[in-house]
Amino acid sequence: MTVHDTQNPESREAALAAAVDAVRAGDLIVLPTDTVYGIGADAFTPDAVTALQEAKGRGRDTPPPVLIGDHAVLLALAADIPDYVEDLTDELWPGALTLILTAQPSLTWDLGETRGTVALRMPDDELSLELLRRTGPLAVSSANRHGKPAAVSILDAATQLGDSVEIYLDGGPARIGESSTILDTTVTPAEIVREGAITKERIIEVVGDIFTAPAVEEEPEEGVSDDAAAIGEAEATEEGSADTTAEPTTVAGSSAAESTTDGSTTAGAEASEPADQSDPAEGAAAPPSAPVLDLPSEPEVAAAPEAPAAESPLSPLGEQAPSEDPRPRATGDGAESTPG
Repeated sequence: MTVHDTQNPESREAALAAAVDAVRAGDLIVLPTDTVYGIGADAFTPDAVTALQEAKGRGRDTPPPVLIGDHAVLLALAADIPDYVEDLTDELWPGALTLILTAQPSLTWDLGETRGTVALRMPDDELSLELLRRTGPLAVSSANRHGKPAAVSILDAATQLGDSVEIYLDGGPARIGESSTILDTTVTPAEIVREGAITKERIIEVVGDIFTAPAVEEEPEEGVSDDAAAIGEAEATEEGSADTTAEPTTVAGSSAAESTTDGSTTAGAEASEPADQSDPAEGAAAPPSAPVLDLPSEPEVAAAPEAPAAESPLSPLGEQAPSEDPRPRATGDGAESTPG
């Protein structure tokens, strides 16, 4: 464990060289950033990343962010980058904004259970940027034990981490003293995973409201529904026209049958009565009525006038005996007698 003063110009270069050697050897370092002090390791050395997690007292389920020293490194480490990310990094990097992005599938590092993502940040600290340009991407987390306050001075970090760290770079008190804001850009709409030094309002000011899902995606479905409704209305209109065309034919057939003779008209009406009555004897006496749309069979039904002989207008009026009660009278043996 060695502490190097980076605020003194005479010892600054020696401090940076010692930190670079430690990283390349797979050891841990503590470095100042613009937000809080961080504990760092080579991002492409799995054993060093594991040592970092152990020093903090947490497991693989909490992978560390990665600090980079140049905007161009983002394109090498991330894939499927949303368009607004470029505007964010142009305006807010270097700075206190960590972006969760989809990691390049070709990367050989092991940061833990990242689920195919990587959290990237470019710190706004000249010493850190100079170190990152020499070492390449570093896995860096806040320099504190898990669950403890983030270190804002080299003394805070050394008190919590002790001999687990090889090189401590003392850059004086942390300038911001607050952790970075973590923004997840792998989901739509974007989500702030951790609120920090950069506010949600500031992000919206730079790139607009990326935290609300766009409503325009539903428009194509509405257009399809409208077309389907129009087709349904057209089909309903065609069916209605067909029904209207068929009805006059049925009425015309009925009118023709009713207009033959008075006897035919009466017989046609009586022949249709059994279909509406529930008396099985009367229904059996008359031939079954044909369907309304079966036009050829209607004249045959209309031509059967002999069914109710008692009411035929051809019977002689003189032979019909007057009677107050025209109903059938029962005789003593139970048989019915018909008047006349």
